[in-house]
Amino acid sequence: MVVGDFPIETDTLVIGSGPGGYVAAIRAAQTGQKVTIVEKEYIGGVCLNVGCIPSKALISVGHRFEEAKHSEDMGVIANEVTLNFEKAQAFKNGVVNKLTGGVESLLKGNKVEIVRGEAYFVDSTSIRVITENAAQTYKFKNAIIATGSRPVEIPTFKFSKRVINSTGALALQEVPGKLVVIGGGYIGTELGTAYANMGSEVTILEGAPDILAGFEKQMTAIVKKGLKKKGVEVITKASAKGVEETETGVTVTYEAGGEEKTVEADYVLVTVGRRPNTDEMGLEEVGIKFGERGLIEVDKQCRTNISNIYAIGDVVAGLQLAHKASYEGKIAAEAIAGESSVVDYLAIPAVCFTDPELASVGLTEEQAKAEGFEASAAKFPFGVNGRALSLNATEGFVKLVSRKSDGLLLGAQIVGAGASDMIAELGLAIEAGMTVEDIAMTIHAHPTLAEVTMEAAEVALGAPIHILK
Repeated sequence: MVVGDFPIETDTLVIGSGPGGYVAAIRAAQTGQKVTIVEKEYIGGVCLNVGCIPSKALISVGHRFEEAKHSEDMGVIANEVTLNFEKAQAFKNGVVNKLTGGVESLLKGNKVEIVRGEAYFVDSTSIRVITENAAQTYKFKNAIIATGSRPVEIPTFKFSKRVINSTGALALQEVPGKLVVIGGGYIGTELGTAYANMGSEVTILEGAPDILAGFEKQMTAIVKKGLKKKGVEVITKASAKGVEETETGVTVTYEAGGEEKTVEADYVLVTVGRRPNTDEMGLEEVGIKFGERGLIEVDKQCRTNISNIYAIGDVVAGLQLAHKASYEGKIAAEAIAGESSVVDYLAIPAVCFTDPELASVGLTEEQAKAEGFEASAAKFPFGVNGRALSLNATEGFVKLVSRKSDGLLLGAQIVGAGASDMIAELGLAIEAGMTVEDIAMTIHAHPTLAEVTMEAAEVALGAPIHILK
């Protein structure tokens, strides 16, 4: 192994180039800092390579295939619709390559030095970057840890050819005839839906009383209705016990309703959470303080207990969301530059690309009341919206939670077509301290799905136009 004789100096060193790390590096560079980013695997991190982006590409493929087969109501009758999964995977890979290449170009364009290798802290101002053939020391004034997370592995479901995690599910070379999904959270439900749309017979095993625990039951009920229509079997209060694997498939044993049962499939996808990548980095030797579940403790500027070391994204507390990591990356970079930026999660949206989509921002009605607000909720259905009817996508609603005294918007929940895009308007409204009257008085283009938001605001004001009071 070749060892660098002299340390290389930099102002800010970022470890990890995912949506938290690369955004932090670019923002730090924009503030005039000399920035180095260290990546041991691939530019763009999990999100761009084996997470958010490729999964949405396959979800889109599934939607197109499903729509091609079932558009008789709209007069579109297609015979012998087939799915070329090899081409679908090539499409997904093309999307990934375009984005990761774009991120690398952005880093270079902002004069961020990209270093390949694995980072290990020597002390609070230096790390060693190790590769197969060399090791180099880097000295820094400040560091940002943005190393992300990895799938949790269940001891009785060791990852293998047929027992796969989300990365494996995105890299399959065939559409499984049968797929068992352990875990009915975001990842399991999204990928289960995608493969169901592509023709898989899917079974979801969830240990909790319901799937998608982060969303209201009114919302998840509509998703479950859609899953049932696709032939997906959802088994809740189910405990996965073990798996027997052969060359051609798996047999999963689980317990539900006091009985032990089995289900056979081609693959079993394990999506029971993710753990932070904070091990084997020398953080304990430096004295970094950890909280629950191995997460790094940080303050409102993403600063750890070591004043010049920051941490963002999946390695700190909070929702494991790419946009949260990017937001925190900007805050950390600006804090290093001496700006007064602090995190404020008031209007951070959560989105799930199920069928239909789910999106939520701010407080639910239950949360608002628990926090002491005298709150009310107003809903408007997609089913009477002109654009939704023309899209044949009428399931769902927009729900607005507001303070009774003045109509201040406290939160919003959407289940329906385009929910992932529509939630941005409501996040902005909460961030700006707007009221339901502000939303109702904003002219929304017709015919659009966004009109459902305006109509929900009118319901909140007691003056709906397109439904009876």
